[in-house]
Amino acid sequence: MKAAKYKILVLSDFKKTVNTLLDNSVSLAKMINAEVALFHVKKHIDIVGGDNQLSAIRALNEEHNSTKKTIDTVVNTYRQDYDLKISGSYAFGKIKEEILKQIESYQPDVIVVGHRVANPIQFIGDSLTKFILKKFKGPIMISSDKNVLQPNKKLTLGVFNDSNKFFETEFSKDVITHTESPLKSFKITNSQNVDTNSNVIKKQDMVEYIFEQNSNTLTTLSSFILKNNVNLLCVDRTPENKSNTKQAPLKDVLSKLNVSLLVSRA
Repeated sequence: MKAAKYKILVLSDFKKTVNTLLDNSVSLAKMINAEVALFHVKKHIDIVGGDNQLSAIRALNEEHNSTKKTIDTVVNTYRQDYDLKISGSYAFGKIKEEILKQIESYQPDVIVVGHRVANPIQFIGDSLTKFILKKFKGPIMISSDKNVLQPNKKLTLGVFNDSNKFFETEFSKDVITHTESPLKSFKITNSQNVDTNSNVIKKQDMVEYIFEQNSNTLTTLSSFILKNNVNLLCVDRTPENKSNTKQAPLKDVLSKLNVSLLVSRA
């Protein structure tokens, strides 16, 4: 097992999507030669509830044993199956505080979180995704259970609205090395000259799909991306203003595009 070039921090709540979250994370790790650290955090109140002190201590002990066993099993399985440097840890406490401690301690190059089809109200508040975007300046992968990445298999990479920041790093070059050609570019435009739902423009090493802006554009785009078997879509964290492009707010992109997203560094 050669020395890892990057460090990936995977944040999991150990709900039903944990397998696809780890599949996507491990696949990315194999592509870019990264080690993986799996981290799980749970609020104390979700463990002890309103029980008395003795019951609370018993509940905490049981949860410690159960959580450690689960993490050890998952980590050992992925380590053996994929010959990957992977570790696991957990904490009980305030979720955001414990995640911030883990980020500061581990100093990851990339963070992976699970995809949520979010209630817009949650994005207005300080949601977990918004919190991580604010506190971590490196690239963030938001994992979807659709078109899951496969270890040791090239991915189909998409670019949203001329995402440029992604291509400025050595990390991006390592990802592109494991990408099927041509790249796929998806652009939303408000140009009056576009009279069809999707125009196709072929460039060297890239196929560009152009969508006219309307109320259903992101929903239509999400379906189109899935049908084209895109595994990972690159999105700029702060889109540049372009005169002929309608920039969808990042919160809308995160909530409506049900494909794994790679959000650029800040």
